[in-house]
Amino acid sequence: MSGAARAGAGCPPHVGVDFDNTLVCYDSLFVRAAADRGWLADEASADKTAVRDCLRGLGREDDWTELQGEVYGRRILEAAPFPGALEFFTAMAGAGVPVSIVSHKTTTPARGPRYDLRGGARGWLEAHGFADVAGFDWERVHFEDTRAAKARRIDALGCTHFIDDLPEFFATPELPATLVRILFDPSGRHVESSGANLRRLARWSDAAALLLA
Repeated sequence: MSGAARAGAGCPPHVGVDFDNTLVCYDSLFVRAAADRGWLADEASADKTAVRDCLRGLGREDDWTELQGEVYGRRILEAAPFPGALEFFTAMAGAGVPVSIVSHKTTTPARGPRYDLRGGARGWLEAHGFADVAGFDWERVHFEDTRAAKARRIDALGCTHFIDDLPEFFATPELPATLVRILFDPSGRHVESSGANLRRLARWSDAAALLLA
């Protein structure tokens, strides 16, 4: 039975969660990493998006790509979880709701040193206590090479809900039609986004109530 069929058959919830920019908050780290390279003054940017837009505006797309590799690779342990994310995993474990992490993450960066991005992500989950949550299972942590592969994994796992920071991901055709789409948007950047079954989540402290309602 496909994930779509399971989700529509009244089965118990199975929550899928994205990794980068959903569990991990990189905003201050991107600012520090760019400043450490002398590319930006510390006060020049407030978050990851501002750093990206600044570099792209200067025609420095390759620098932006390389900076992502450094942050997601060598320096990932410096990034903090979004407040309440770990507590959400704990609440789901207490409620008996399985949670899978499914991320579009290549094995190495597209540019620059060949850091082990997936190993770094696993190390981050350990360092920040996610692997210590009751019921955590490394078999539920998946990194995929493409967005389509990520969507197919969500379907194969039978996820009934998925939380992601990218509204465009929810339009991926490989996703189950009945999947409850939850947009994590703590900064309110995507207020114009809409779609069938799209719910909004501004902070992790509200997630358990949203899922268990």
